Amino acid sequence: MMTSEFRRPQINGNKVFVKDDNIEKAMRKFKKKVNDSGILQTLKDKEFYEKPTTVRKRAKSAAINRWNRKLAEQQLPKKLF
Repeated sequence: MMTSEFRRPQINGNKVFVKDDNIEKAMRKFKKKVNDSGILQTLKDKEFYEKPTTVRKRAKSAAINRWNRKLAEQQLPKKLF
């Protein structure tokens, strides 16, 4: 049989079912799913080529910022008098 030729391709992705013709609620759910999955962020990151040195610099500065933020959280608050 040639059923494999007529089989629809399986689409993996974010799906939202509309219940009771409530499109607004379905759109909110869909936007939340897309935002949580990070699809848009990866598309924005891949929109333009970025040199590997630039990627490393940005990653290193982000790590330094995270470390400084962690140190700031651990410090005692300044005396207010």
